[in-house]
Amino acid sequence: QILYLKPPWTLANLLKCYKKHWMAVFGYVVPRSLLSTIECLSKHLCADKPFDSSTVRILLQESKKLLHAFSTRSDYNGVLPQAYAEVTKLCETLGEVRAALVEQDLSEDIMVLSENAACEKMEATTPNLQSTEEKELHPSFQAAQENRHQEIWSVLEGVWNTMNLYSIELFQKLDPSAVTMAAKASFEEAFLGLQKLLAAVKDIREGIGR
Repeated sequence: QILYLKPPWTLANLLKCYKKHWMAVFGYVVPRSLLSTIECLSKHLCADKPFDSSTVRILLQESKKLLHAFSTRSDYNGVLPQAYAEVTKLCETLGEVRAALVEQDLSEDIMVLSENAACEKMEATTPNLQSTEEKELHPSFQAAQENRHQEIWSVLEGVWNTMNLYSIELFQKLDPSAVTMAAKASFEEAFLGLQKLLAAVKDIREGIGR
């Protein structure tokens, strides 16, 4: 007679009954601090909008907390353990899906890095190599392409030389004895160093993914 909403209940009805009778009834059965769990479930499950996997994970964890709290009173004819097992199974499934998505993102990033490395290597070797197709092109077009390659190569060399000079000045100020002016790396050596660095980063990311 005093019940806020009469059965049969929907999920929204049930959560409203929890909140309405929390202090007078449910707060004597389970910790009263779990009211925040009821409010969290009500806020998300009764809203007519989708939510992301992070919110789903939170809702499943809050549901487990609530079910576990009521299990200290009774198993409710075996219904509660069954519900707890189903929620736990959903948590495990969600964890597997999230892990698979993270691994997929890492694989895609590694693929992009590999493609970039291949493009850089091709650009680095292009000025010194001419394919048979290029030889068959019109002489003026071929000359323009060759000039473009030389222009790109010149810009890259300029960047590297500037970086090298700044590095020498910086290390000379920190420790003059640590720098020998005779030993100056070439642009090709720098490119090979970057390739090794890229491979090392790839190995690290694969290790993190595993």
